[in-house]
Amino acid sequence: MTSKPRIALIVGSTRAARFADVPARWMLKQAQNREDMEVELLDLRDFDLPFFDEIASDAFVPSQSPEAVRWQQTIARFDGFVFVVAEYNHSLTGALKNALDQAYTEWNRKPFTAIGYGGMGAARAIEHLRLIGIEMQMVSTHAAVHIGGSDFFAIFPAVGNQPIETIEQNLLPAAKTALDELVWWAKATMAARANN
Repeated sequence: MTSKPRIALIVGSTRAARFADVPARWMLKQAQNREDMEVELLDLRDFDLPFFDEIASDAFVPSQSPEAVRWQQTIARFDGFVFVVAEYNHSLTGALKNALDQAYTEWNRKPFTAIGYGGMGAARAIEHLRLIGIEMQMVSTHAAVHIGGSDFFAIFPAVGNQPIETIEQNLLPAAKTALDELVWWAKATMAARANN
């Protein structure tokens, strides 16, 4: 199999005052600098997803919401995912959880990694994402990028307001490992899906 994995980088926060754009742009740049994947940014703001209100998951019943169907068709095009994860109250955002719930079969047997930010580097939110991913029959990478502690406060607008490049050296090793693992799993799952 010679085709490059198609990776979606999904911005998981929709608030007007979100910080997500900073890590999203940085991680997009890291992925675009590689020659072993094709990456596209997907912003949940561009999908007017209603709160999940279907009869059941699309694993069992086709979704009735046209926007949910558009989201499913979009997700289906990709071989793997990078989630940009904010941590709200020790978990992921409601917008990201809803987006995950609005599809099912489209996530199956595909890998994901994450870049998270916050005081604890979104460690708890990413762990919740991994648990959800298991239920969605996804494969989580071992590595993720965590922007936490003094690094987070150095670049957070309300505190240090420095450009993310000032902490980049602290993030690059984790980003490389996470993307290396994502590509490995994407190629493995692409080959396995092609043989089914």
